[in-house]
Amino acid sequence: MNALVGERMSIITNKPQTTRHRIIGILSSDDYQIVFSDTPGIVKDPAYKMHEAMNRFVKTTFEDADVMLLIAEVGDPFPADIRMLEKLSAMDSPLILVINKIDQAEPITVANMIQAWNKEIDFTETITISALKGTNVEELFQLVLKYLPEGPVYYPKDQLTDKPERFFVSEIIREKILMQYKQEIPYSCEVGIESFKETHTQKGEPLVRISALIYVARKTQKSILIGKGGEAIKRLGTAARRDIEKFLDQKVFLEMHVKIKDNWRDNEQLLKNFGY
Repeated sequence: MNALVGERMSIITNKPQTTRHRIIGILSSDDYQIVFSDTPGIVKDPAYKMHEAMNRFVKTTFEDADVMLLIAEVGDPFPADIRMLEKLSAMDSPLILVINKIDQAEPITVANMIQAWNKEIDFTETITISALKGTNVEELFQLVLKYLPEGPVYYPKDQLTDKPERFFVSEIIREKILMQYKQEIPYSCEVGIESFKETHTQKGEPLVRISALIYVARKTQKSILIGKGGEAIKRLGTAARRDIEKFLDQKVFLEMHVKIKDNWRDNEQLLKNFGY
């Protein structure tokens, strides 16, 4: 979606369950408005209410998508989830298979992957791309345009998403947690933005003061997140601040605190506050 919309909408890491929310990216011109919807992957065996909410985000796309893009990455194991295959096969909307990361694979590997997918599902179209390199991204865009039905304009032309800046700031921090920490730590964390204030430096330059609260499930996770002498959370803050400044295009003062909240992934009120 980032490549198609031309803006950094979704965080990217090589870990599963990086995307937790349904993120909308809007692309408008005089002739069209495309509302892209990036969803989490399906969690086969939900262990928490958070996982159930993530699966609901996926379910809504089966209900309201005019065109469905199934993104499969080179090297991914073929899905054994029969329920997902059945849902895809039953769709009335055009279904496009998109094989990504072809810059990292031999042509024969890509060909075998295409054959395996098309044996299970009758795709309307199949296309291979490299979102990173930009290979065939324009061709994919034209395919989407080809199959989109005519309809009304839902959003103002200058709107890029339905999410506020606070959401993307929290996602950037969560991306850095995914990249910096190992094992269960990234999956035990959620980020809430406590305050987001636009102000100025003493020199009169624009400055955004952000206070973020990182929730963890256990005391040991808090210790790992902070690190010895606070070194780990300092690295986290530096990496997150750099990307937040790029995203907001102005200077940022970022303050982060860690809070222990037992079973936050099953706490309905907290999940609601986090946008689930």
